[in-house]
Amino acid sequence: MEVTYLLSEIEAVARELLEKTRSKTILFYGEMGAGKTTLIKALLKALGAEDIGSSPTFSLVNVYETENGTVNHFDFYRINDESEAWDMGFEEYLQSGNWNFVEWPQKIENFIEEEHQKLEISIEDNEARKLKFC
Repeated sequence: MEVTYLLSEIEAVARELLEKTRSKTILFYGEMGAGKTTLIKALLKALGAEDIGSSPTFSLVNVYETENGTVNHFDFYRINDESEAWDMGFEEYLQSGNWNFVEWPQKIENFIEEEHQKLEISIEDNEARKLKFC
């Protein structure tokens, strides 16, 4: 599935993504500035989070409680080796049954399983993005 959307439509896209995802672990691929964190904020809102969310670039993970369960938001942009994910107990997060939103999953390739939902976000122009379910 592929969707092109305007940033003003992101909340509707987030709701549709939650309806169509095949996994509670969603992997977000895309260049810097493509809108991964922005989409995750919309997903948090759609799940009923009170916190608006922010990128966990330095802490590696932010945990949010929502009306629909716990959400773990990971940003692996700054890790140098996937052993850092292992050391933080990433595998336990994956097995928790909670929502897991993972930015920069290419940094942790050995943790990625086929059943995880992969998404590619690309910039079409200043206001439009393309979201591809893989």
